[in-house]
Amino acid sequence: MREKKLHMLFIPLLAACMFLAAIFGYTYSVKAEDESSAPKIEGLEFQSEMENQFAECFHIYYYNDDYTLIDVPGSGQFLLVPEGKTAPEGLDENIVVLQKPLDKIYLAATSSMALFSALDALDHIKFSSLQESGWYVDTAKQAMENGDIVFAGKYSEPDYELLVNSECNLAIESTMILHTPKVQDMIEQMGIPVFTDRSSYETHPLGRTEWIKVYAEMVDKREEAQKFFDEQAKIITQLKDFKNTEKTVAFFYMSSDGSVVVRKPDDYVPKMIEIAGGRYVPTKVSSDEELKRSSIPMTMEEFYTQAIDADYLVYNGTIDDPINSVDELLQKSELFADFKAVKEGNVWCAGKYLYQATDIVGNMITDLHLMLTGGDESQMTFMTKID
Repeated sequence: MREKKLHMLFIPLLAACMFLAAIFGYTYSVKAEDESSAPKIEGLEFQSEMENQFAECFHIYYYNDDYTLIDVPGSGQFLLVPEGKTAPEGLDENIVVLQKPLDKIYLAATSSMALFSALDALDHIKFSSLQESGWYVDTAKQAMENGDIVFAGKYSEPDYELLVNSECNLAIESTMILHTPKVQDMIEQMGIPVFTDRSSYETHPLGRTEWIKVYAEMVDKREEAQKFFDEQAKIITQLKDFKNTEKTVAFFYMSSDGSVVVRKPDDYVPKMIEIAGGRYVPTKVSSDEELKRSSIPMTMEEFYTQAIDADYLVYNGTIDDPINSVDELLQKSELFADFKAVKEGNVWCAGKYLYQATDIVGNMITDLHLMLTGGDESQMTFMTKID
């Protein structure tokens, strides 16, 4: 009878926890208790699974003798083999072996550089897909100035000869590599494993930051990653009791063809706006496009209809060049003159650094919160008010 009472008390408590988790965007993966819930690897004994707090696009499984499997649905499974050890015999041919130390990495997923920097692990990166001028991560820029990291061609045209002759042992790519499958095939044919980062598919902003745990496994800095991530997660805790302002925010940029590019309503950017205390617009986008990408193009007329009464306009300068004045915005389309945010002087711009700053997305949430509540602009990291 006592066990039944305890069970009845536990059910509503669990339901309440799940309800709060849904409100604040927390996601939980239950720690696996046996091998039935983890990939089976002949010769290895499964021990545990990492519990993700926000990320949904990767899973990390631990096995005996420090073997670790990173599972990225849509990209593949990657077995991290400790230095001095070998991959188990009879390993599934679909599992990619990453032999440690991974100390000569070609990084073509630019959003990952900040995470390696936060781990103090830039010494593992030897090749970059960006020139020095393309980096907004200061430590990466400095490493290229020092010659510690060298340009090895952009993701679609890597310098194969340099990578092979320099014994590159891992290529980390963004999902852009999916548009150039022949490049990936060529890299793999040269014996260099390819790991595709899918952090841009995370629907929660801190889900992107939680990918620091993936890279920490590659460079043996698990504790450092957890400590850093916990600091960023505090942003959510600080704002959890804040009542939403119900003010609307449009986050967008103008394409060269005259279309307005917005984010999917379930993307991490609208989630940041919600956590900060606002509501994202537009909420209606093309369903076909929504299934394919996180950024959705729409006509100016469609955007006008849904965003003309938005309380704030935030121009996305991470893709297009940032705007420095309202006049520059009006040059893109005179229709912006009709927008409420333009008339009331609530036009802002997010700078170039935002996309590469996956390590401090919590700061962007703080910026948005300050914007929505009339806070001190000098305390902002990414946002600038446009006059």
